[in-house]
Amino acid sequence: MPRYIVERTFSEGLNIPMNEEGEAICSNVNATNGTLGVNWVHSYVSDDKSKTFCVYDGPDPEAIRKAAERNGLPVDRITRVSALDPYFYR
Repeated sequence: MPRYIVERTFSEGLNIPMNEEGEAICSNVNATNGTLGVNWVHSYVSDDKSKTFCVYDGPDPEAIRKAAERNGLPVDRITRVSALDPYFYR
């Protein structure tokens, strides 16, 4: 399955509570994504919480964009990526 980085901007900051409510929000995102064959792997959040860089597996950018729309999440850019790590050449 192809892997993508999804860049998002949150003008008011990303504020997911660290409690059961936040857990439910993330679970709902995953459930919605699953209906489109999209899997949220993990995200990186800027210190000011205004930007996220999310790692996703999915069939194509359109499925990821559609999942974001259904979840009410912004999308600035979707970039297909492949892994490169320091052990690649060993």
